[in-house]
Amino acid sequence: MKLVNRYTVAAFIAGAGLMAGLGAVAATGMGAMHHGMALSADASPADVSAHVDHMLKHLYVEIDATPAQQAQIGPLVQQAVTDLLPMRSQLKAGHDQFVTALTQPTVDRTALETARESHLQLADQASKRIVQLLGDVGNVLTPAQRQALATHLQQMHGGPHS
Repeated sequence: MKLVNRYTVAAFIAGAGLMAGLGAVAATGMGAMHHGMALSADASPADVSAHVDHMLKHLYVEIDATPAQQAQIGPLVQQAVTDLLPMRSQLKAGHDQFVTALTQPTVDRTALETARESHLQLADQASKRIVQLLGDVGNVLTPAQRQALATHLQQMHGGPHS
């Protein structure tokens, strides 16, 4: 069942990455690394905030963001991180549910299904918040900047290059 956990974390990483490589949001249990700056899975909210600020500085250069845009984007991203960070403990709890269900003398299929459903709900909550962030930030950027962001993220995440 670790596979479900990986998919959930991957969803967090991919979605978070859509906004400035927000790998920091993915500090849900796997840690993050971007631009040579490591972030441990147990990073404090202040550490995550500093990591996000560092990554945003790189993003701003990539997309040629104006100071006015930076002043709008930073708080939007930081609020999303604040909203998403509590999910890392929920993700860990779900992982623990999988382990417990699998390590019983008899596999507890009901507990496995309950944990799976919880993971899906958590992924859905995270993706909704990330989509909200994408829309908010997208409204701040010009079409050319959105394209530059998309290109940067595709390169960063190994997707197709345009």
